[in-house]
Amino acid sequence: MIRESDIPKTAFHTRYGHYGFVVMLFGLTNALAAFMDVMNCIYQPYLDPFVVVFVDDILIYSKSREEHGHHLHMTLQTLREHQLYAKLEKCDFWLQEIQFLGHMVSQEGI
Repeated sequence: MIRESDIPKTAFHTRYGHYGFVVMLFGLTNALAAFMDVMNCIYQPYLDPFVVVFVDDILIYSKSREEHGHHLHMTLQTLREHQLYAKLEKCDFWLQEIQFLGHMVSQEGI
């Protein structure tokens, strides 16, 4: 999201009126770094104990199914609280192993 005070800085004019972006524009030099900073800030309390974030990939890991349910709820609630959204079709839940950043991760390790 772009701060309300910064929306006028993104304004452009068309024959239909003035418009301003409310989310980060594709191609802005610092968009990726800014997004990573947001993700690291909002997940700071959870990083390493049960969350790994890389850009828009969020990996949640737990020792038990019960614990995982709690971790999953906390992680998704954090997105909601910060008005961020995940596409359901891009999400995988309750997996025993997953490929993450080119590595196969399971309870045996990487």
